[in-house]
Formats: sequence, structure tokens, C-alpha cells
Amino acid sequence: LEAIPNPVSARGSGTRRPSAPDTGTFYAESMRIDRFAFGTIRIDGKIYEHDVVIDRGGVRPRKKKPSKHFRDKYGHTPLSVEEEIPWKCSRLIIGTGAHGALPVMPAVLEEARRRGIEVIAMRTDKAVEFLRDADSKTNALLHITC
Repeated sequence: LEAIPNPVSARGSGTRRPSAPDTGTFYAESMRIDRFAFGTIRIDGKIYEHDVVIDRGGVRPRKKKPSKHFRDKYGHTPLSVEEEIPWKCSRLIIGTGAHGALPVMPAVLEEARRRGIEVIAMRTDKAVEFLRDADSKTNALLHITC
């Protein structure tokens, strides 16, 4: 990917609740992501077995059908601007999967730049860790498999 800033320099002002044991339970403002493993993620106690979009504190499934026609070109269904990307934010975290295999089309990065949105793409396990310090102006799209 191009023009992706160093994640360490882009941390927000979210909090890690002190009562949380150090077991990978992370909190982004009032949202709790307490488990990620290949093919599954648990957010606020609910288990998701599909990609998710975190949009202003809400969670919904990623609808990747609009991007499917790019699959042959990328070898995997990429993230494209044809999807419902949660643009109402100042920072968009993209979890690219357990092995970082989710392609992000250049047009997504261009649209984010046009909107003045910082995009940070990284493996989903790292994205979950990064979200621990995210503020309410951070949205995310998390790929939970490859």
C-alpha cells in the first residue's frame, strides 16, 4: 500500500479500561473488542464470523459484493470505493486480515485523501491493538480471515 502513515505516530485519545485483564481485551471509547482469531472476532460480547465495519461506535457486516468483480484482478476480493466505507471519520483503520491479504484498491486511498481522512492499513490483529487507543472519530473495516 502507498502513503500509509506509521501507526505509532497516529494514535488517538481512546482509553484502555484499567479493570481489563491483559488478555487482548481492547476498548475503543465505549466499544470492547475482546477477541480476534482467524475467522472470528468478538465485539461487545457478540461473535462475528464475517468481516465487520465499525462506524461511529456501531458494528455492521461488511458488504463486499460491490467489490467482487475486481476479484480476478487482485486474486482476492479487494476493498473498493464501491463498498459502503464508513467515511464519516477523521481516521479509518483497515484490518487487512490475519495474514495481511486483503488488497486495498488505490482509489480507496485517493478518496480518503480527497476527504481529508487518514488511512492506516495493517494486519487485523495489529488493527485491533491500534483501536485500543482510538477516539470516537476513528472508524474501522476489519477483514477477519486471510
